[in-house]
Amino acid sequence: MIKALLALAVGLTLVWTLNSKQGDVPPFGKLLSPYRGFWQNGEAAHDFPAQQTLALAGLQQPVTVRYDDRRVPHVFAQNDHDLYFAQGYLTARDRLWQMEFQTHVAAGRLAEIVGPARLETDRFFRRMGLPFGAANSLKVMMANPTTRTVLESYSAGVNAYIGQLTPATLPFEYKLLDYRPEPWQPLKCALLLKFMAWDLSGRTDDLRMSNILRKYGPAVTKDLFPDYPTREDPIVPVGTPLDFKPLAAPPVPRSFEAAYAANPLRTEPDAELGSNNFAVSGAKSASGYPLLANDPHLQLNLPSIWYQIQLNAPGVNVYGVTIPGAPTVIIGFNENAAWGVTNVAADVLDFYQLKFKDNTRREYWHDGRWKPVRRVVEHIKVRGQPDRLDTVLYTHHGPVVYDKAEKPFLPQTPIGHAMRWTAHDGADEIMTLYRLNRARSYADYTAALATWGSPAQNFIFADNEKDIAIWPNGRFPLKWHDQGKFLLDGTDPAYDWQGWIPQAQNPHVKNPARGFVSSANQFSAGPDYPYYLNWTFANYERGHRINQRLAAMRQVTPDSLRQLQNDVLDLNAQLMLPRMLTLANEATGSALPAADSPEGKVLAEMRRWPYQYTADAIGPSVFNLWYNDLVKRLWDDDFGPKATGLEMRYPARDRTNNLILNEPNSPWIDDRRTATHETLPQLALQSLRFATDSLTRKFGPLGPKWRWANQKSTDVLHLLQLPGFGQMDVDCGGGAGIVNATSERNGPSWRMVVALGPQVRAYGVYPGGQSGNPGSPYYNNLLETWRVGQLDELVFLRSAQEQHPRVPTAWTLQGR
Repeated sequence: MIKALLALAVGLTLVWTLNSKQGDVPPFGKLLSPYRGFWQNGEAAHDFPAQQTLALAGLQQPVTVRYDDRRVPHVFAQNDHDLYFAQGYLTARDRLWQMEFQTHVAAGRLAEIVGPARLETDRFFRRMGLPFGAANSLKVMMANPTTRTVLESYSAGVNAYIGQLTPATLPFEYKLLDYRPEPWQPLKCALLLKFMAWDLSGRTDDLRMSNILRKYGPAVTKDLFPDYPTREDPIVPVGTPLDFKPLAAPPVPRSFEAAYAANPLRTEPDAELGSNNFAVSGAKSASGYPLLANDPHLQLNLPSIWYQIQLNAPGVNVYGVTIPGAPTVIIGFNENAAWGVTNVAADVLDFYQLKFKDNTRREYWHDGRWKPVRRVVEHIKVRGQPDRLDTVLYTHHGPVVYDKAEKPFLPQTPIGHAMRWTAHDGADEIMTLYRLNRARSYADYTAALATWGSPAQNFIFADNEKDIAIWPNGRFPLKWHDQGKFLLDGTDPAYDWQGWIPQAQNPHVKNPARGFVSSANQFSAGPDYPYYLNWTFANYERGHRINQRLAAMRQVTPDSLRQLQNDVLDLNAQLMLPRMLTLANEATGSALPAADSPEGKVLAEMRRWPYQYTADAIGPSVFNLWYNDLVKRLWDDDFGPKATGLEMRYPARDRTNNLILNEPNSPWIDDRRTATHETLPQLALQSLRFATDSLTRKFGPLGPKWRWANQKSTDVLHLLQLPGFGQMDVDCGGGAGIVNATSERNGPSWRMVVALGPQVRAYGVYPGGQSGNPGSPYYNNLLETWRVGQLDELVFLRSAQEQHPRVPTAWTLQGR
């Protein structure tokens, strides 16, 4: 009897253990079950029915869905409610886990899924105020009847799919992590937008620059960190006439030097994304109509960041991509117009040093009086453990990310400072997208931009009226020059944001004489623009290379722009390699490395390299290591955290290159950590040896294994970084700072080219597939097309009944 009871207890314990998540160990009983486990997520192409009718509660009228051979849904509805209901439902069918997981990240709710390992991640996102900003934006969006319809309909469609799920049909990741989806709400759409805002505008160098100013003073800071580079090719060309009368900038309250002498910084405890877009006028194109291209550079993940869809209803017929969880189309085209986006990188996040009344931190000093601190208690659920309570302090600026000394989640986050960020403000970005989806003209485009808040984007546009334009657009604070380059005084109202640049006065250009517009995250405008947006933007090479090629183009076709998207010439190498070769020759005054020595062979290889970052080239492998190590040898003793004990940054590439090219006797060259006096030729030779030794250790003697694709090793990982569910070592060229900006983990997440005209034609691809299911043939079926730099022609239907050889499927969604 005792043995029987013991066996029963052991059996029950084993059943419970195998069917429950134990720490990081998945519930193997459920996961391996033939009836509800991951086996049920296998999918074959023939499993997809060519015709079917689905009854969905909540639809007002029937909706036709045509699927093409890439599994892209083409949705034909009779009203807005049904259009966005269907979009929510279809997106959830393909990407539910991805869209919900990302909103859990933004909301600071990962620990309730995966346990205490993500507690600090949750604290950080809550303290950064992402849920706070999402709630503010939701209020604005829900006050607009049109946006409310979009959000509520989309949410109802997502929930219609969630309501159909059974334990067997749950997406694989839910089974692995042992949890279920919760009902979708419009707040989740807002959270997704704030997550995008954090990804694109949630970093700042305020702390780093303040540490530099305090350590080296204003003269050195101005010299090494100038407000405008010597090499630049701004988005709005210098000399573009202003079509507005600018407002006066707020007065500078006092000099930086005096401010930091009077209020020294407290002791603090000890991210390249980019994008391209361009459009050419009809005067430069073979067709006589404009062409537009866009390739946003983001982290390369599976499931893919983007989801393709066509949306058709009265007043709209649009095709493009959206982020799963966001209604409408974000980047795309319709029968009359096309648009795309790149990140602006304006300074829209500032930190303010606070003076608390006492250690209770319930009041702070501002504008000559003590003001109350608003205290928000965050309840963080932690799987397998009791909830954690975390109190976040809010001032009129915004949240205090860290009010007590602790190690920050990101090292550049200051302690005891309040955060002012445009993403905390309410705005109706969905309305911008809704209007862009329906835009027919330049006037429609500019009206749509009026409601966009954050993250600021370079919106490029082209239409069948043969207009092309670009607006770096978003809510930009009206600042005095360099306001926010350093940490700001939170006690003095003169340091507060004083208002906004009028949206109509954001930088912009329409139909320039040169016949094209473009952006690559460089400066929005030149020094002749009357407002301060930021002191630092992306390096100029990508934007300049695009403009070089566009200026030379004639009779432009879609393939011309596709080839430009795949351009791999590195202008930085073209500028700097000759100088580095010369410096290596000058090193130590001794004989050059022997021709048959490792360094000698590498130098010979580099002299014949044409600066192209192709997959098979050896030059990029050497140059990247050589140049980056030289930069580190120049600056690490002066600005590296280990050498200085402070969080700082290096001078920008433009300033570094000027030093290498023109300042061989600069005092910054010597490594202050050594007893010897280093020269620039010595550093260049040391860096060459470092590059040679590193590649030799990794691949053996100089040879084909040194090829750039091997050294770069581009990986497209699953969002959870699950082994075997991503694509490792994708064999491709490109690199950071190059038009084809494919690096180790980042790259063109969507390439699109649109040829406007009486019958619009468009081409596009992303590195993945429509399905988020690893067991689907449509999970990463587009990756090879993307890898080799090709584009698929996009199927754009004019009606639900249009016959097309690539569209074999017709579904009907109807109410019940």
